[in-house]
Amino acid sequence: MGFKAKTCVRYNEPWQAHALTFSCYHRQPLLSDAAACRALVGALETARRRLAFDLWAYVIMPEHVHLVIWPRREEYSISRILSAIKRPVAFRLGAGKRAGLEHFWQPGGGYDRNLWKVATIHKEVDYLHNNPVRRELCQMPGQWQYSSAAFYEGQNDVPLSMDDSLPPRESLGSA
Repeated sequence: MGFKAKTCVRYNEPWQAHALTFSCYHRQPLLSDAAACRALVGALETARRRLAFDLWAYVIMPEHVHLVIWPRREEYSISRILSAIKRPVAFRLGAGKRAGLEHFWQPGGGYDRNLWKVATIHKEVDYLHNNPVRRELCQMPGQWQYSSAAFYEGQNDVPLSMDDSLPPRESLGSA
C-alpha cells in the first residue's frame, strides 16, 4: 500500500493573509543545520520578490516551517508560492544529496489558513514566534536565529527582514 498525500484546499482570496505550515519528509530534522536554513531563507527572499507577496512572519523549526504572508496581487496562487519556496531547497538539499533520502519535503498540501482579521493575524504571528520556546529550543522568541521574532524585537543582524505592511496591533479594533 503506497503513501497517500493529504490534500489541502486553498482559497486564493484577494487581500487576505495566509498562515502556511509545511514539514520535512517524515518530519525529519532536515532544517537543523545552518546551510539548510540559509537555503530556505534564500528561496523565501527570491520567491517574495518574484511572486509579489509580503512576508510578515516566519519561523524555521528543525523539521517544519511556519510563514505568515500577504499576497500583493489580486490574483495569486498559494500553491505556486509554496512551490517557489520549496522546490529550490529540495533541489539543492533534497533527494540524491543525502544518503537514503527520497524527498526533502513531506508530500501533500501542508497547512494553509486564510487570515483577514488583524487580531487573528497577530495571534498567529505570536504563536509561531513562540514555537521554539514551547519546544524548549530557546528561552525567548528573539533568541531563535531563524525566526522573525528578532526582527520585531529590533535586532539588526537577522537572516530576513520583514515587510512593513503588517497592520499594527493598535488597529485591533478595526478587524
